[in-house]
Amino acid sequence: MKLLTNVQTAELLANGAISARGEDHDPRPVVKLFTPVSNATWLLTELDPADPDVAFGLCDLGLGCPELGYVRISELQSVRGRLGPLVERDLQFTADRTLSEYAAAARSAGGISA
Repeated sequence: MKLLTNVQTAELLANGAISARGEDHDPRPVVKLFTPVSNATWLLTELDPADPDVAFGLCDLGLGCPELGYVRISELQSVRGRLGPLVERDLQFTADRTLSEYAAAARSAGGISA
């Protein structure tokens, strides 16, 4: 399975273009990626238009320290286990709040619960 659909990629790039223009915005996450064998989770809001492999969002490696930051999609796609890819897209995820709201809740809880 591809980590990002074409529709998600377009929305992530549109959000990235807003940031690249220096406009202030707090979008809802477009996609949730996770590892089913651990507690790592990524709620992504944008892709860098100059380098669409670089995504921004709320990153939680399951260590109790969720933070806003950048991740390379190619690195997430390359993570493999004995049974294949370890990072998956949550097909049921629909954001119901902004990224800053998810980040505040995750900091309080010590992890993302979306």
